[in-house]
Amino acid sequence: MLVRFRCKVRGDVAMLPADVDRLLGAMGVAPAPQGILKPEAMAAARRSIEAAIVQDEAAPAAAPADDDAVSLRQRAWPLLEMMKAAQQEGEAIVWGG
Repeated sequence: MLVRFRCKVRGDVAMLPADVDRLLGAMGVAPAPQGILKPEAMAAARRSIEAAIVQDEAAPAAAPADDDAVSLRQRAWPLLEMMKAAQQEGEAIVWGG
């Protein structure tokens, strides 16, 4: 089952629950099947995700590289773009199944 992030200023972003949990964890938010990210919290949340991306890219690979693997940067990009737009317009982002 996919988890959808929604806001009034962008189309939905859908992700697998494991990816959502990873991004929420990076933001310091306890993984939850649904929630809300308010505009005033988005700048800090974006910085946290971007820091997690830097850390992810700096970490040595524990296993041989998989050409089909999708990086945290790739997974996070649509949500980061949604967050930027939502923050500019003062809109919240909600997520849920």
